[in-house]
Amino acid sequence: MSEQRKNQRFELKLPIELVKAGGDETTHVGETRNLSSGGVLFTTEGRLQKGDPIEYMVTLPAAGSEVGVRLRCMGKVVRVDEKEGVTSRPPFSIAATLERHEFLRRS
Repeated sequence: MSEQRKNQRFELKLPIELVKAGGDETTHVGETRNLSSGGVLFTTEGRLQKGDPIEYMVTLPAAGSEVGVRLRCMGKVVRVDEKEGVTSRPPFSIAATLERHEFLRRS
């Protein structure tokens, strides 16, 4: 069976910080597993529900002595890893859309 995704995925392990989920301020951190122009798959200790609105920050690596850049993203949780009808134990694997984004320079 061939994969029929709209957007090319990049296998990237980058730090991710959950800023807001489901209307609640959060401070959960995690790591991306893959990233595309349409969304992200990441692992985190934070518990989220399918359909939750989400705001997250992905830290992009800097070259040499350059200042790093953070990608601030807004989207929605579309999948939470589940096994046999029971949500798996932390770290949770979460898929979220990337509907809006902006680049923030780190100081």
